[in-house]
Amino acid sequence: MTHPWFEGVATPRVLAHRGLVTADAARAGVVENSFAAVAAAQAAGAAYVESDCHLTRDGFVVLFHDADLRRVTGDPRRVDEVTLRDLELLMSGHGGLVTLEQALDAFPGVRFNLDVKAAGAAEKVGRQVAAHGARVLVTSFSDDRRRAALAAAAGVGGDIRPATSAGSAIVTRLVGAVSVRSRPLARRILQGLDALQVPERQGRIRIVTPRFIDYAHAAGVEVHVWTVNDPADMRRLVALGVDGIVTDRADLALATLR
Repeated sequence: MTHPWFEGVATPRVLAHRGLVTADAARAGVVENSFAAVAAAQAAGAAYVESDCHLTRDGFVVLFHDADLRRVTGDPRRVDEVTLRDLELLMSGHGGLVTLEQALDAFPGVRFNLDVKAAGAAEKVGRQVAAHGARVLVTSFSDDRRRAALAAAAGVGGDIRPATSAGSAIVTRLVGAVSVRSRPLARRILQGLDALQVPERQGRIRIVTPRFIDYAHAAGVEVHVWTVNDPADMRRLVALGVDGIVTDRADLALATLR
């Protein structure tokens, strides 16, 4: 059965990677994962926003990618070392901080793809998305974090579980199954998953191949590739059979693929 996160949106899906920051917005100081970036992605027509979850010192889940603030705000502290108020002040000139609760409330038409970056955030992410399971996909490089978030969501008792995408360990096992051409093994590995969100290559290893896509589709699992910003690459990957493109240029991707 198809999860509601996928329903009603045509493929190829365009996932706005950390929202959308246009060149003009960047010149104005707007940064990724800010309130302004999420709003811009929605305004551009993106049905999906990919974002990341960290936990502040005082226990708020915020949309933020890095473990520390240096690259985005110039502050050397870690996200878990600052309070929500601290981070709101730091982000005030960069498009505005957005917590996970605020994002779910302020953008009811957006379907979120949430990467749990910090172990401490997993339980709270799960609890906060439980009531929004139809429009949330939970993922993480760590399958432990991903499962912890899903378990927390189930514990709250939402009507619909969030969709989910595999972590790194599962992807590695699947690449092995594909390499030995074991469709039954691939199907077992993919049980309980809705999507595979992967780079086209990892170093010298090519992950996204026709057989990889075929085995995923045979198990009812979509393949989304990150992070693709070149229109020629977008078209090539869609022609190969991928179901979604994760991109910094959602506006460009929508124009290219629609």
